[in-house]
Amino acid sequence: MVMSFGLTNAPAVFMDLMNRVCKQYLDQFVIVFIDDILIYSRNEKEHEQHLKTVLELLKEKRLYAKFSKCEFWLREVQFLGHVINSDGIHVDPTKIEAIKNWDVPTTPTEIRSFLGLAGYYRRFISNFSKIALPLTKLTQKTEPFVWTQKQEEAFQTLKQRLCNAPILTLPEGNDDFVVYCDASHQGLGCVLMQRDKVIAYASRQLKIHEKNYTTHDLELGAVVFALKIWRHYLYGTKCTIFTDHKSLQHIFDQKELNMRQRRWVELLNDYGCVIKYHPGKANVVADALSRKERVKTLRVRAM
Repeated sequence: MVMSFGLTNAPAVFMDLMNRVCKQYLDQFVIVFIDDILIYSRNEKEHEQHLKTVLELLKEKRLYAKFSKCEFWLREVQFLGHVINSDGIHVDPTKIEAIKNWDVPTTPTEIRSFLGLAGYYRRFISNFSKIALPLTKLTQKTEPFVWTQKQEEAFQTLKQRLCNAPILTLPEGNDDFVVYCDASHQGLGCVLMQRDKVIAYASRQLKIHEKNYTTHDLELGAVVFALKIWRHYLYGTKCTIFTDHKSLQHIFDQKELNMRQRRWVELLNDYGCVIKYHPGKANVVADALSRKERVKTLRVRAM
């Protein structure tokens, strides 16, 4: 049986099939995206066993891989716009070249195209949402399209940050995850680390109703934002969350909570997280993500 080309729901159906076929090995040593299967291992002996397991599984399910399109025993692999090797995760150089040569946008549609590509790599860029704010505003229907110095600076800064993106480390096991969170009236920011190595950055602008939140709720919202966006890393593990809002470390003991806080505390209870206080001056990574001030890009390398 062969799936026809051009059907609207063909990718979704095939993705569902591959997920069901590889379900028992997903996130253990297999990653699947439609018809791409990535097998990863710690060493050659383990990799040999993993290859055998997956190939036997495909044979059993009568799924066939074209040999000319397969690559084996790679030390470095390009996958979904990223380059992955023993050092960590890099941005694909071919995508960087496209960003480097991107002309100044002249319409809201062109801005959306640029932000779409840049946003795909936002995990590599601290303070992404703040830097992109002047560009994001021009995509709104209520805003006249006027390209000013602010937009030019934001455009060039994003290009520069992407062309000099840090190398993010790969997680090792499910232990020792640390999250630094911070919030301001401009946005939320957080960084995920493991054993002093950066795994990913995350930030976003505040929604309209969130601008009315108290400082306490904003800081708690930053914690919830981090847990949701990195659920695949943090759920079912013990992690430490640092915040510069001192009262949050006692959130589980507070008796008088509004409905929003109660809902968030219930979510926190689903995770094995401990909230600790970290002075604002020491919490510089997440603090930079949530505020307007631009900080010099740091080169982060896995040791």
